[in-house]
Amino acid sequence: MINQHVFELGDDMPMPVANDDVLSFLASRRSAIAHTLTAPGPNPETLTELLRLAARAPDHRRVVPFRFVVVEGDAQTRLGQACLKAALELDADLSDAQRQLELNRFSRAPTVVIVVYAPVLEHKTPQWEQSLCCGAVCQNLLLAANAAGFGAQWITETVAYEPKLRDAFTLAEHESIAGFIHIGTAAQQPKERPRPEIEALTHRL
Repeated sequence: MINQHVFELGDDMPMPVANDDVLSFLASRRSAIAHTLTAPGPNPETLTELLRLAARAPDHRRVVPFRFVVVEGDAQTRLGQACLKAALELDADLSDAQRQLELNRFSRAPTVVIVVYAPVLEHKTPQWEQSLCCGAVCQNLLLAANAAGFGAQWITETVAYEPKLRDAFTLAEHESIAGFIHIGTAAQQPKERPRPEIEALTHRL
């Protein structure tokens, strides 16, 4: 279980203070590759806490334009079979390697969380802002999983946009997938990758 203080509505929140540990954590954040993630993944109680932390994202007017679908165990096999079926309907001549890739899409890590973008279409908060909120939820989940000692990767891949799989992902007509967050125990030491040149991306008025 993640040891965290649960604040009640109206509680005073901590004031910001310098925290070098958090800054170092952010400076070393690195996604793990999904197929390198092994058991154990988070247990149900820990996963619930990770999702609770993920949901603490900026959300203009508290729209909550997101929801979670947890994929573990037999559900991973069923979704893999659905992916293969959809892929074969598009190309009946898939190679054995391609077929295996489809079957294993949701079995590469012990836990996969589908972050569903569920905008409230009639709300006055612009949908662009709702999209940003949902993206922040995905990032929060990555950070929370890492802070809890797990490796994680946020990916989408073509299956996120395949109409034939919408029912399998339990998507309503107005919903879409912000990402599949794969979570497990990292089996490989991460390597740093190229990062943006901040000076080239920054303009001061």
